[in-house]
Amino acid sequence: MSSKARVLIVDDEERFRITLNKLLAVKGLDVHNVGSGKAALEELGQRSYDIILLDVKMPEMNGIEALAEIKKIDPQVEVIILTGHASVDVAVEIMRLGGYEYLLKPCPIEELLEKVDAAFERKMDREKRMSKAAATRTGPAS
Repeated sequence: MSSKARVLIVDDEERFRITLNKLLAVKGLDVHNVGSGKAALEELGQRSYDIILLDVKMPEMNGIEALAEIKKIDPQVEVIILTGHASVDVAVEIMRLGGYEYLLKPCPIEELLEKVDAAFERKMDREKRMSKAAATRTGPAS
């Protein structure tokens, strides 16, 4: 990949969040973390991200509510949901709202890295296509 993926971890479990942050940073990713959906929305107002790793069960604003708000702020960001509580209804809602992937905790780090790489590649490909389409529309006048 040409540049480092910018990843935001959103999880109310501080130990999990910090450990995952360290693991991803060691793999060369540009990683930040916050402890709530509300803090994630504030962070998105300050900085853009390529990928958000989002927990479902959090106080105040759950991951589903946060996902809906995140997509309003940045529809292009790829969101990977990490949860310890599997549910078909939740998985369906996540995909309906534009979530990229749904993974169960604990997720092996190599599997998570594969999903992050795939999400980043998808985002970069989409941005490249959008850039080409915009260049075609604004090309030289006849």
